[in-house]
Formats: sequence, C-alpha cells, structure tokens
Amino acid sequence: MSRLMQDLQHSPQLARLAETSRAPVTFYLDGAPVQALTGDTVLTAILMHQRHVRISEFSGAPRAGFCLIGACQDCWVRCEADSADVTDAADAARGHAAQQLTRLRACSTLVRPGMRIVTNAAIAPFANDADSADSAEAAPGGQA
Repeated sequence: MSRLMQDLQHSPQLARLAETSRAPVTFYLDGAPVQALTGDTVLTAILMHQRHVRISEFSGAPRAGFCLIGACQDCWVRCEADSADVTDAADAARGHAAQQLTRLRACSTLVRPGMRIVTNAAIAPFANDADSADSAEAAPGGQA
C-alpha cells in the first residue's frame, strides 16, 4: 500500500472550515473522548475524527453514509444508553446502562454531550430493533 493511501486511512474524512466559534461538546467515539461543536450532527462529528461512520456488520467494510438526508439507511450507528435512558432503576444501579445499545441515524441526530457512539460491527442486540419498522440496515440490492 502506498504511503498516500496509508495516510488517507488514518486521516479524518472532513475538515472544518467555517463555524469554528460554536461551543465545544465532548462525546465518546468507540470509547475515546473526542470533541464536536454544538449543532453538529453525529455524522459530522464522527467524520471530523475518522474516515468512516461505521463498520458494516455484513461485510466488515467501512461505511461513510450515502445520501446524508436520512433516506438511505447507511449511517445507522449505535449509541450506548446513559442512565437517563434506562427505564429500570435497578438495571442502572447495577451498571447495565452502558451495555444497552440503541440505533440512531448519524446524519439526522445532533451530537449531545456525553453521547457514547459505537461504530464497529454489531456486538449486542439493539434496544429499538424489534419495534422499528425502518431499522433495516440493508441498502438497495440487499447489501450494506
């Protein structure tokens, strides 16, 4: 692999050129604390730090979104529930909150302070898979 290709793999997909004065927001990307700006979508926040939004659980290939308007289903990421999202106080007290994953569209969800985004292949069932009719990850043609 050429040096240029290696450098590209480890560089962010996006670079911020404007609106740099908005308040910073700290969130967690695959366990590491990173910064975004207030008003950034999760997709923008992720792509400011890496070249992909998620890793496909079907092929293992990196995905970076496609339509950027919430129609293509390519930017689903997982978000660890925080204790405020857990309905069972006993589960929260036992520390189970961090293991519950929900799915969200990165292109149409604003980043919040403390969000814990997981971009790697599925490691646990999603909390909202069973009740979400539009949560299929397959892109047209059955591939993600």
